[in-house]
Amino acid sequence: MTAVMPWYAVYTRPQAERTALENLLRQDYRAYLPCYRTVVSHARRRRSVLRPLFPRYLFAGIDGASMRWRPILSTLGVSGIVRAGDDPVPVPPEIVASLREHEDAGEFDRLATQRSLRLGTLVRVTAGAFEELVGQLLELRDQERVVVLLEVLGRKVRTQLDATAIEAA
Repeated sequence: MTAVMPWYAVYTRPQAERTALENLLRQDYRAYLPCYRTVVSHARRRRSVLRPLFPRYLFAGIDGASMRWRPILSTLGVSGIVRAGDDPVPVPPEIVASLREHEDAGEFDRLATQRSLRLGTLVRVTAGAFEELVGQLLELRDQERVVVLLEVLGRKVRTQLDATAIEAA
């Protein structure tokens, strides 16, 4: 029976997850960066991009018999490794396997939450302080935020909400 190599959480420099991933792979470590797909708009163009599921973190697989973890600390893009005292804390392999399964199935993707919603239509707030209020959808800021015109205490108020907190009324 083959022994399962432990995984460790690696803390990266800001926005250097991919750099750290490439450099760890180049050093023959197993490395995994869980990502989700989302749509971004820039200069009137929309495109699908991959973003890290856990910003500034990735996983490194280390065979304790033949590999040392300390060289990871000097890898370009890496800021540190999650430790308890002086020793790195292993991440159970089941967690990494589960993350891979969910990512492969596209369960983390944030692509089409708003496609069915049209500007000017009535929407119902499904979560938060304004739950069950109905308002008019004014703006789709990005994949995660929307602006809704709600009537609160007799006044019309522009409110920014999480896109997952609304549905068609």
